[in-house]
Amino acid sequence: MPCSGLLGFCQYETNKLVRIQSLRLGSMKWSLNGFILLFICIMMLWNRKYQEFDLVVSSVTTKVKGVAQTNLPGIGNVVWDVVDYSGHSLDKNSFFVITNVIVTKNQKQGKCPEVPRNGRLCRTDKDCEKGAWDQQSHGIQTGSCVKFDVLRKTCEISAWCPVETKTNPQRPALLAAAENFTVLIKNNIRFPAFNFIRRNILPNMNDAYLRSCHRGNDSLCPIFRLGDIVQEAGEKFSEMAVEGGVIGIQIKWDCNLDRLMQRCLPKYSFRRLDEKESNKTLYPGLNFRYAKYNTVNGVEERTLYKAFGIRFDVMVFGQAGKFSFIQLIIYIGSTLSYYALTTILIDMLIGTSCYSAEVGQNFSEKKVESVQDKQKCILSVSYVDENNIRLVKRSQKKSLQDIKPVSVQPRKEDIGHLRAVLSLVQPGHDAQPPLDHKPDPNSKSRHPVWCKCNCCTPSSVPQEELCCRQSDGTCITLSPLFDQLVLRRSLLEAVLLYLDPLSLPADRGQNAALRHCAYRQYITWRFGVPPNDTHPAIPSCCVWRIREEYPSPDGQYSGFRPVRVASMKACANGEL
Repeated sequence: MPCSGLLGFCQYETNKLVRIQSLRLGSMKWSLNGFILLFICIMMLWNRKYQEFDLVVSSVTTKVKGVAQTNLPGIGNVVWDVVDYSGHSLDKNSFFVITNVIVTKNQKQGKCPEVPRNGRLCRTDKDCEKGAWDQQSHGIQTGSCVKFDVLRKTCEISAWCPVETKTNPQRPALLAAAENFTVLIKNNIRFPAFNFIRRNILPNMNDAYLRSCHRGNDSLCPIFRLGDIVQEAGEKFSEMAVEGGVIGIQIKWDCNLDRLMQRCLPKYSFRRLDEKESNKTLYPGLNFRYAKYNTVNGVEERTLYKAFGIRFDVMVFGQAGKFSFIQLIIYIGSTLSYYALTTILIDMLIGTSCYSAEVGQNFSEKKVESVQDKQKCILSVSYVDENNIRLVKRSQKKSLQDIKPVSVQPRKEDIGHLRAVLSLVQPGHDAQPPLDHKPDPNSKSRHPVWCKCNCCTPSSVPQEELCCRQSDGTCITLSPLFDQLVLRRSLLEAVLLYLDPLSLPADRGQNAALRHCAYRQYITWRFGVPPNDTHPAIPSCCVWRIREEYPSPDGQYSGFRPVRVASMKACANGEL
């Protein structure tokens, strides 16, 4: 009975388990559990799920070394050192190396013709707007149209003259020797959660080591040759040096700070970050302009450099892990659900034809107990002239006799009950009507149209409009076995006494208990073991024959109530 008030909290509910004694299923269960445990342990050690992690905080400084000599057109031989080719990058965690240049020398402030672009030529001064300029201009227009060369005229501009005319960089690159330059990368990291500090120049690395180390035989060497960096990124330095580009230097720290397994070393990798196909991008490579100024005869002049080069971006990633008991407990708790896979797989195996069908059916009956919704009540109907059980849906408008079945199942005999009842039945000597008794044709009008045996009683409830037969014929209540198995008082008293051996004879003689026990006897006789989740329906003729034999003192009956097969205890209590 349900608890009320605060007693409703004093309850505990648990799942129902079914234990199957099977060597195959037991071996499979432990094998699957062992495999899952092995998988959990491997993943825990591989991904260090027992640790607490913290992300890296880092700083990077670089120092480029190398000297090269080039022959610049119009200038001559020029020696390039680190200030010349790498002194123009102010980006954080990156450095720039010039690999190619376009030089425009001896520029002065003055007036000169603009470089013709995209067919922008002029014929008269009206084609030039004074004070106009755009994003592609080298200066501001004066309003005059002047000769650019023998065949073309362009607008005159106020600018640094002569303007830069060359647009395509030289091939091969002027500073191709930069391939042999080296860079020292100093990376300091910290994991705040563990107060752990380290740098990529390890304690055992001294000056002698740094002078001689090489990436080819030492992956921890912090000194890199630029040509090797570009090569490991999958590019060719001589091609990339013409127009420039961007290379990423990735430093990954994956640290284990546990004492017995402590390891915290950098791992370097390289990749190109920009679009390398010149014909697929509007502005290929990487370039910028700078100038060197001087004064000649009191006039300021400059040499303009359009520098092409490679920018190296140093990117640091990483995390550190340290043993945490809390994280271990969380991981164990989250992986316990994996053991449900064993139950799911074995249940699926039992439910399929790969395993014994008998075991699967018994397992399903033991484990699952379904409750039908009242609106979806399924009734089972057994006719005396059929050897099957019909399953029909209850209807409030249509006679139960006329409802088409949802399905038809074979009748399953209750052997144990049959043997017990037959052992109690004594042969009777009373005369019984013959089975081939012909019903009175005139009595057809006294019975409802759905009745086939001429023994049913009209009812206002559609669920009670059910006959014992599907076609016309003799009623089952006229069978000698009906009296012996259903109505016989001594048999019903014996059944009640079997359940409660110490009950008083007066209690056993109550009509209500005998009547409901007779219902139970009929259901077990005609239905055997009814299909799961169905409710047996007793024909009208049988119901009223039992009520005639064991009437209610006040003449009131509960009528049709769909319930499951009543137990013997329910019979003794007068319940159906």
